[in-house]
Amino acid sequence: MNQNTIEEGKTLALVAYLTLIGTLIAFFMNQEKRNTFTTFHTRQALGLGLLYIAIGYIISSLDSMMVSMSFWIFFSVLFLYGIFGALTGKENKIPILGDFFQNLFKSIGQ
Repeated sequence: MNQNTIEEGKTLALVAYLTLIGTLIAFFMNQEKRNTFTTFHTRQALGLGLLYIAIGYIISSLDSMMVSMSFWIFFSVLFLYGIFGALTGKENKIPILGDFFQNLFKSIGQ
């Protein structure tokens, strides 16, 4: 991937990490002119967002402040990792789950 592709896709890659609505905005805006950098970060953000909702649903029923805070900190770090990668122009996969998200959502951007 060349530097021009990264520079063109940085804004939408960053938007993808701003809630699931941001992911949808990045996805639909990337449909007209496909950018591989934006597609990569859209897949990562979509996976993180859906996992956040699924685990958050379970965590909310536990009624434990320690578990809730651990959950928030864990996902905050993961989202910040993705945002940092988008800002610096790198395709940093989310630790442990990044490859899974890329394979699961491989139809996005094709």
